[in-house]
Amino acid sequence: MSDSKNSSVNSAESKEALIAFVTGLADDSMVLGQRLSAWCSRGPYMEEDLALTNTTLDYIGRASLFYQYAADLIGGDTTEDTLAFKRDERQYTNLLINEIPNGDFAFTMARQYLLDVYYSLYLSELQKSADETVAAIADKAVKETSYHLKRSQQWMKQLALGTDESLARLNKALEEIQDYCNELFLNSEADTALVEAGISVDRPALRDAWVNQVNTLFSDIKLAELDLTRTIEGGRVGIHTEHLGHLLVEMQYLQRAFPDLEW
Repeated sequence: MSDSKNSSVNSAESKEALIAFVTGLADDSMVLGQRLSAWCSRGPYMEEDLALTNTTLDYIGRASLFYQYAADLIGGDTTEDTLAFKRDERQYTNLLINEIPNGDFAFTMARQYLLDVYYSLYLSELQKSADETVAAIADKAVKETSYHLKRSQQWMKQLALGTDESLARLNKALEEIQDYCNELFLNSEADTALVEAGISVDRPALRDAWVNQVNTLFSDIKLAELDLTRTIEGGRVGIHTEHLGHLLVEMQYLQRAFPDLEW
């Protein structure tokens, strides 16, 4: 879809902000999808293995839609594959929580739950976007997130109320993840530029609802509240952990070794 169909984008500056915004959302989904794909064939049992694989496909599909829209806005020879496989680490603008390694199953499900609560709130607002393409992608994604949240919430209950070992692993995971959570609620330059136009979502406005929803569950299953006093950030401006480079090397290998490879 060309930007002419999105009347809210009415200047070159706004178009650049929209490209950065959409690409960031694509990077979020692509990197998390790539992380979750490592669980394929390694789930604790067959049904969960399939569920993790389906969740992976949801995120990769979401990334494809956002990358394609960004490519349409950029024009020229840019494609969704160009954006996914031919940009370097510092050009990726995904949130850091999405790129940290999976750890054990408790770590993966703890991160997934926290993200599922966030995306359920974020995508519900993004459905109202003045950009019809963004709104349509959000409409599809929020339905997937509803399923993801039901599943991850149930796993949080099972891990917290299961054995001493599962509880210990869950608490360890939450302690490691919590410093990455505040970045979810920071507006990037692109977010800020597009909020007033009604295209993007004001992320800080979602924080209280997220904290309340997470703490309600944690209270029910006897988990301590997250300590959100520290913030690790930088993903939106291309400053990443040491882990993203390794992930991209693996993900981009074929396209780098055999440029423009077609199946």
